[in-house]
Amino acid sequence: MTKAAELRQKDVAGLEAEVKELQKAHFGLRMQKATQQLNNTGSLRVTRRDIARAKTILAQKRAEKTASK
Repeated sequence: MTKAAELRQKDVAGLEAEVKELQKAHFGLRMQKATQQLNNTGSLRVTRRDIARAKTILAQKRAEKTASK
């Protein structure tokens, strides 16, 4: 689980990479669930929320960037 404070320290490129990495992990978990190999289904919820958290902070940083121009 990624903390919001850790994500806020990253720049826009770092956040985009984090979102991409989390989406890959979530896809892998979904495939495991589809093939009935996933034991902990709660991890799907955690990764989905991590993606949302990262996307929210990314949107805030982009808004700050455009507001400061």
